[in-house]
Amino acid sequence: MSFINSKLLEVTCRDPRYAYEAYEFVFQALEHTQKLLGREFDASADPGEPKHHVSGRQLVEGIRDYALQEFGLMARVVFRMWGIERTDDFGEIVFNLIEAELMSRTAEDSRADFHALFNLDEALLDGFRLVLEEE
Repeated sequence: MSFINSKLLEVTCRDPRYAYEAYEFVFQALEHTQKLLGREFDASADPGEPKHHVSGRQLVEGIRDYALQEFGLMARVVFRMWGIERTDDFGEIVFNLIEAELMSRTAEDSRADFHALFNLDEALLDGFRLVLEEE
């Protein structure tokens, strides 16, 4: 049985473009990204501290890595089911979470940090090859 976070549910009601699962995934991907960057995740620490902050680009690259780890070739399909079509959508999700006070930001952070960082279709399929064995 999964736990539904009422604050996240409110965010999805205010902006129904993205599925509830997309917001949960961004939190998981943030923790994954912090680990990739060698930063210890500490839920009790102030997320505004520089040692915990990740840039928009770092987060989206971490999201890509985590999605491939979790969903493999289905990552693109999952993102589309959640309403995510481009890297800008992650910026919208992050800033929805910031507005709901579920994430924090620095003065330099903006939605533009997520704008057209790369093509999601290419980024999620790059490097995958299907190899058919001949009989």
